Amino acid sequence: MLATINDFVSLFYPQVCYACGNSLFRNEEIICSFCSFHLPKTNFHKQVENPLSKTFWGRVKLENVAAYFYFSKGSKVQHLMHQFKYRGRYEIGVYLGRLYGSELRQEDAFRDIEMVIPVPLHLKKLRKRGYNQSEKIAEGMAKSMEITMDPGILIRTYASATQTRKSRFSRWENVKEIFEITHPEKIAGKHLLLVDDVITTGATIEACATHLLGVEGTRVSVVSLACAMH
Repeated sequence: MLATINDFVSLFYPQVCYACGNSLFRNEEIICSFCSFHLPKTNFHKQVENPLSKTFWGRVKLENVAAYFYFSKGSKVQHLMHQFKYRGRYEIGVYLGRLYGSELRQEDAFRDIEMVIPVPLHLKKLRKRGYNQSEKIAEGMAKSMEITMDPGILIRTYASATQTRKSRFSRWENVKEIFEITHPEKIAGKHLLLVDDVITTGATIEACATHLLGVEGTRVSVVSLACAMH
């Protein structure tokens, strides 16, 4: 009966794939099977020394660095991330975070993660957007990895200027002093998973990780849904 009602509703309000815009079949969720299979996965979580992890060498000591998808202009991944970040479709982040988390937990490098920490948004931007996209991804990951997620450990103390069109050094200068740890005792000695939506230059990740690593005994791994590189 419920399936019949859902089928009737979908005639007037069809559920569509957030990546390609085609209608979803009954057993599909968020993205269609075709996109799920063909979106460009990096598989970086299977390689400790991958191209993304190497961008942080000499900048900050990270255990593991990975991204789910490659991001490029005009791609389905860009469309997906745009829907998620600017169109209020927070369920995309939770769903993909859950999928990625289930893959991460299969890898030895990520198996001893004890807490998921999202890159924070400033309150001003949070009020405007309605949610922190990194927190939604972290929420899904924590669920499938069966570990805790704490969005209150790392906070943004003031809003930074936009990062667009800044050099890597300028981006670092823009973010290095804007984060703060609220309860260091909660993360001392733990292996943490820092989560962002998209990694470009890595300046924000570098600043966040530096603060987290300032707490005694912490180790930090980093993941994002997408990375802007090939």
